[in-house]
Amino acid sequence: MKKKMNRRKQLVATLGILLIASVALAYFLIQNGAAAAKEAAVYKEAGLSFVSKTEGKDFYVYKDEKWEKTFLKGVNIGAAKPGYFPGELAITKEEYLRWFRYISEMNAEVIRVYTTLEPAFYDALYEYNKEAAKPLYLMQGVWINEADIAELQDAYAEDGKIKNDFINDAKDLVDIFHGNAVLPKKAGFASGEYTKDISQYVIGWILGIEWDPDFVDTTNANNPDRTSYSGEYTYTENASPFETFLCEVGDAVLTYEANKYQTTRALGYANWVTTDMLKHPSEPYEKEDRAVVNTEHIKAQKKFLPGLFASYHIYPYYPDFLSYQKDYVTFVDEEGKVNTYRAYLRDLMKQHTIPVLVAEFGVPASRGKAHESLYSGYNQGQHDETEQGEIVADLLGDIYAEGYCGGLVFTWQDEWFKRTWNTMDFDLANRRAYWSNPQTNEQEFGLMAFDPGEKESICYVDGDISDWAEDEPISKTKDGSLYVKSDEKYVYVLAKTTDFTFGEDTLYIPVDSLGGQGNAVDASNGLQFKRPADFLIKINSKDDARILVDAYYDSFYYLYAEKLKMIEKNADYTVAGAGIFNPIYHCLSREIYLPEDQTTVPFSKYETGKLSYGDANPEHDAYNSLTDFSVKDGNIEIRIPWQLLNVMDPSTKSIMGDLYKNNGVTAEQTDKMYFGMGVVKSGETAHSEIAMNAYSWDSWDLPTYHERLKPSYYILQNLFEKLQ
Repeated sequence: MKKKMNRRKQLVATLGILLIASVALAYFLIQNGAAAAKEAAVYKEAGLSFVSKTEGKDFYVYKDEKWEKTFLKGVNIGAAKPGYFPGELAITKEEYLRWFRYISEMNAEVIRVYTTLEPAFYDALYEYNKEAAKPLYLMQGVWINEADIAELQDAYAEDGKIKNDFINDAKDLVDIFHGNAVLPKKAGFASGEYTKDISQYVIGWILGIEWDPDFVDTTNANNPDRTSYSGEYTYTENASPFETFLCEVGDAVLTYEANKYQTTRALGYANWVTTDMLKHPSEPYEKEDRAVVNTEHIKAQKKFLPGLFASYHIYPYYPDFLSYQKDYVTFVDEEGKVNTYRAYLRDLMKQHTIPVLVAEFGVPASRGKAHESLYSGYNQGQHDETEQGEIVADLLGDIYAEGYCGGLVFTWQDEWFKRTWNTMDFDLANRRAYWSNPQTNEQEFGLMAFDPGEKESICYVDGDISDWAEDEPISKTKDGSLYVKSDEKYVYVLAKTTDFTFGEDTLYIPVDSLGGQGNAVDASNGLQFKRPADFLIKINSKDDARILVDAYYDSFYYLYAEKLKMIEKNADYTVAGAGIFNPIYHCLSREIYLPEDQTTVPFSKYETGKLSYGDANPEHDAYNSLTDFSVKDGNIEIRIPWQLLNVMDPSTKSIMGDLYKNNGVTAEQTDKMYFGMGVVKSGETAHSEIAMNAYSWDSWDLPTYHERLKPSYYILQNLFEKLQ
C-alpha cells in the first residue's frame, strides 16, 4: 500500500512536471512566435528585404504586415555622459535600456545616433525591442573624421582617403546591423563583437555631418570633372563634385548590404541651413550662404525601392538671416505671429521632391545664451525647462504643418563635455566633461538632465533651508550667519539675516576668488571689505539682483575690448584695485553688416550676471530651472554657476589668473575662496567694513550625478501622443 502511494505521488509529481513543462513550452513558443513575427515584419520584393520606403514626400515603415505612412517623431542620442567624453563611449547597456524605456514612454518611435557605437548600444536595442510592445526604430548616422577634413579639405584627396574611410565605416555598420562584426580596439572609436541582428529596426541612413563650406568648395574646385556618377542604386543629375562624392558613398553602402545580406533601407544625407540650396541675401556672414549641397541632384535608380529622403538640422535662431530676411520677417502664421522658422521650412520644402526630415531641432534649457531669434524669442539659451518644452513643441508643430516627414529633437541627454563660442575661452577644454556649466548653452539641450549628487542635489534653492541643517556657517556677524557649499554645478550661499526686508534693504556678499587682486572698496555703494573682493553679489528685490565683477577681473571686457577691440576701451578698467565693479556680460554677436539692407547692426550683449528670483526645486509646482536665488523669512538662498566666479574648472580648483599680467586668459590653482555678508538698510548709504571668511572644497576625478526627466520631456510626451 505504501509503495502504491509512493508511485501515485511519483505519477502526480511527474504529471505536474510535464504540465509545467508544457505550459513553459507553450509560453516559449508563443514568445518566440511573437519574436519571430517581429523579425519577419520586413517587406520583400525583387530579392531584397526592407522595412522603410519613401513615396512622394511621405515616409513609410512596414508595421504589422503592411506599409504605414509615418511621421517620424523622436530624439537624437549623444555618445557621452558626465565624466566622459564622446570618444570614450562609456554609456552602459543598462543605461541605454533605461533610456529606451523613457523614450518609448514619451511616445517617441525613432532614435538617431551620429556614429558607430559600442556593442552595448545595439545589444540594448535588440533586447529592448524583443520585449517592447512597440519597437524603437533607429536612424543610423555615419561620421566623418573632422581632423581629416581640416587637413585635406577635399573628399578625393590622397586617393580618396576621406571617401574610402567614409564607405568603410558605413560597411562596418552594415555588418553590425546584421550581428556580424568584430571591430578592433582603436582609441576614440567603437570596438568589440557585435552579435545581435537589429537590421529590422533600422529604418534609415543619415550619412555625414554638418558640412564645412570650405570642405564643400575645395572639393568642388579641385575636382571639376567629377560631376557624374551612375551606380547600382543611386545616380547623379546636374551634380557638383561634392554631391557626386556623396552619391558614390551612398551607392557603395547600399550595394554592399544588398549583395551581402539581400537587405536595403531608405537613405538620407546630413545637411544644415548653412549648405542648403537657397539664397539668403540678408545673411551677414558670407560663409553661411556660400556653399551648396543639394541632395536633389542625387537620384534613386528604379531598383532602389526604399528610396531617398532629405535630412536637415534646422534651429530657429541660426544662421542670422532668419532674423533679417525680408520675406521671412513679414511671414505671419495662423496665430498672427511673425514666424521666420516656419517661413524657412516652407521655403526649403518647395525645393524638394522627396520626403524631408528635420533631423535636429530644439532649444537649450540653459542659463547662458549665445544667439537670439529676434521675432519669436526662441533663443539659443536662457529658457527654463518648461519653456524649453513649449518651444520645442511649437517648432515641431511647424515642422508637422509644413508637411515634413518627421522631426527628431536635439537632444535626449544633457552633454557636459560641450562648448559654446562665447564661453569656451573661459574654461579648460580637457576638463569640461567633469562638471556642469549652465553658462554654456550647448550643455543643456537635453530632455533628460544630469543633476549633481548620486540621488539628489545637495541643495535646492527654494526657500526651504532644511537642506542646510547639517552645515556650519563660515561667519557670524551682526547682520546674520553666512553658509557656503558647492557641487559639480554651483556654489551655494545661504545668508540667514537678522534684520533684512526684501525689496527695501540690500544684501551684499563680496567674494574673493583670486588672491593678490580685487577691490578693497566699492565706492558706488559705500562699501569696504577686509579682503579685496573680485565679485560682489547684490540683492535688493526680485528685479534688482545681480553679481558684479571687479573691472580689472572682467573677462568679457578684457576679451572684447582689449584683445578683440570690438567694444570701447576704458583705461580705468585696466587699473588693479580701482574700486570699480562691472555688470557681467556675455557677447551675443559682433557688429554685423546686412548686405541687403546695407545697414550695420551694432555689437550685442546681455547681462548674464543678472540674478533671477524663483524656486529651483524640481519637485515643486513653481519650479523654474533658471532660478538663481530665493528669499523667505529673512533667509536668502543663492546658487552661482562656477564660471560666474571665473572658475575655469572646479574639479581641479583651476581659476582664471590675472588677465593683464598673464596677457590672456590662463588658469592657476586656488585653495579657497572668501565670502562675506553685509546688509545695508533702506535709507542708509554705507556699511562698516565687511569681514570675509574662507571656503574650500574638494577636487574630484569623476563627478557624481543622477538622471532627471525635465518638464520638457512631459510636454513632448503629450504632443507625441497626438501626432500621427
